[in-house]
Amino acid sequence: MSDVWLERRLTKLSQRQHDHRSPFQRDRARILHSAAFRRLQSKTQVISSGQSDFYRTRLTHSLEAAQIGSGITAQLRSKYPDLTETLFPEEDTLIEALCLAHDIGHPPFGHGGEVALHYMMRKYGGFEGNGQTLRIVARLEPFSEGHGMNLARRTLLGLIKYPQVLDTLTHKKPNCSPVHYRQLKASDWHPPKGLYADDNDIIEWVLSPLSEHDRTLFQSFTPRDNQHSKTRFKSLDCSIMELADDIAYGIHDLEDAIVTGVVNRNDFDEHVIKPLLDIDDKWLTHFCQGLTDKLFSEHHHHQKDAIGGLVNYLITSIELLKVVDADFEEPLLAYNAKLPIQPAQVLTILKHFVYRFVIKLPAIQRLEYRGQQVVMELFEALSSDPLRLLPTSTAKRWQLAADNGDNHHRVIADYVSGMTDGYATRLYQTLFLPVGSGDSYDVHS
Repeated sequence: MSDVWLERRLTKLSQRQHDHRSPFQRDRARILHSAAFRRLQSKTQVISSGQSDFYRTRLTHSLEAAQIGSGITAQLRSKYPDLTETLFPEEDTLIEALCLAHDIGHPPFGHGGEVALHYMMRKYGGFEGNGQTLRIVARLEPFSEGHGMNLARRTLLGLIKYPQVLDTLTHKKPNCSPVHYRQLKASDWHPPKGLYADDNDIIEWVLSPLSEHDRTLFQSFTPRDNQHSKTRFKSLDCSIMELADDIAYGIHDLEDAIVTGVVNRNDFDEHVIKPLLDIDDKWLTHFCQGLTDKLFSEHHHHQKDAIGGLVNYLITSIELLKVVDADFEEPLLAYNAKLPIQPAQVLTILKHFVYRFVIKLPAIQRLEYRGQQVVMELFEALSSDPLRLLPTSTAKRWQLAADNGDNHHRVIADYVSGMTDGYATRLYQTLFLPVGSGDSYDVHS
């Protein structure tokens, strides 16, 4: 691996005596010990955090994704020893670090909070959870001054799922702003998937080792009719992280829904088992016999056996392939981890089932809508008088950005997006509900 991918933007940091850790072990430690990572314990994954101690939060989801990511890396090393020897570090901590960090930019209240912040930032560069993740690790988290966690360049590259800025990807459509926040239709305001123009200096630094050809190709995108444009490529490390994320989402969030009674046997048989049996895969056909009974069994070890079987099937199917329709010179871009057609169909069926029968459930959507309203009203209130309402340290950042002619609205988005579900709810109560509803709010926040 070229040393250029191990470099950090800030080189003059304190040297720890007898610290023999690899760069990626250090990165994983910085992520694990960050406030942004700890806040994931109180941010919604699918079912609102605080509803039950059982439901997965963004924190437990990220831990599971990290474990799956390690499993994927181990499988690829076994299948492609000659290739992976040059592409991967000796240990799995790089992929673990990426999986642990991949969700830390997501705001409170899941996609409702993301839609709300994108709408409030629509004239100021937009908002998107993956773009916010890069901003946190490379600028905001106070491990260093101005450089966030000061992670290695390869780690930052792996966290960039969509290597283009929102302004370039946004579909320009006629103004459809609602008369009032409560009339905001979420489907009209989903952000494109990308990064912030405010963070161009970070993007430039991460991509600086690439040739002009590689960089242009890596940042290319596909325009789509009446939709936001979509980036075309991601790095090898990012492709592994994204697969781990999708498997954790498609299978473990399904487990949540089954155990807590959100979905039923009939819907699972109709919309999962039947489509799975249509896939021409002998092992899968055999595995599906009795799968419903296992997953809906009162004996939890049967459920765990079925879940583990599905995860293992997907992990062991993953291949390491040359990226098609591209001639990247940089090996970290030239290869991606990918599921073959049939296992990819399996994962798609599971993800679609979770989306249709869990995420789109009216009870879940009502909670998401409520969170959407909370976030928009908080943003509006804080923007009305930032020096009065923001915490002292954030107010200083806002003032500095305003004085320098920078995007000071981004400072407010940073503050709101960093809130947990509970923190945002308490601040809302403090600002908008009668005396007594929010009196316990921490005066130091």
